[in-house]
Amino acid sequence: MPGETNLGVLLKSMKPVLREGEFVFLTTRRALLEVAPLEPLGLFHEEEGLTLILPREKADAAGLPYTAVFRMLTLSVHSSLEAVGFLAAITTRLAARGISVNPVSAYFHDHLFVPSARAEESLALLLELSRGDASLG
Repeated sequence: MPGETNLGVLLKSMKPVLREGEFVFLTTRRALLEVAPLEPLGLFHEEEGLTLILPREKADAAGLPYTAVFRMLTLSVHSSLEAVGFLAAITTRLAARGISVNPVSAYFHDHLFVPSARAEESLALLLELSRGDASLG
C-alpha cells in the first residue's frame, strides 16, 4: 500500500499527534544484543557508535547519559518515503520559530522529536500549517 506523495494533501491531512512521555537520543558502543532489552524506539548504526532513541525513563534506569529531552509528534498521514518537500515544509515552519526538530521517517509515518519544553507550541504550529495558515512563520 503506497503512501501519499502530493505535498498539498500531505500537509492538509498530516494530523499531528503529541505522544505521551519523553524521549532521548544517546549513543553507545554496546552491541545491539546488549541494548535490545531496552526496546529502543529507534536505532541507527554510525561509525562512532550505535544511536538509540529511548523513552527517558529507560535511559535513566539503565544509567545511560543523554544531553537533551524530547517529545514525539507523529504525523498520522501515511506519507510515502518518496514524498518530496513534506518534512522540508514542516521543519521550515518550526525553524522560523527557533524550534529544533529531529525527524524520523518510518514506513507509514513521519515522527518529529522536538524539545520537551516546546512540544505544545510545535503541535499548534503544525495544526496551523495543516489548516493552510501561512501567516505564521
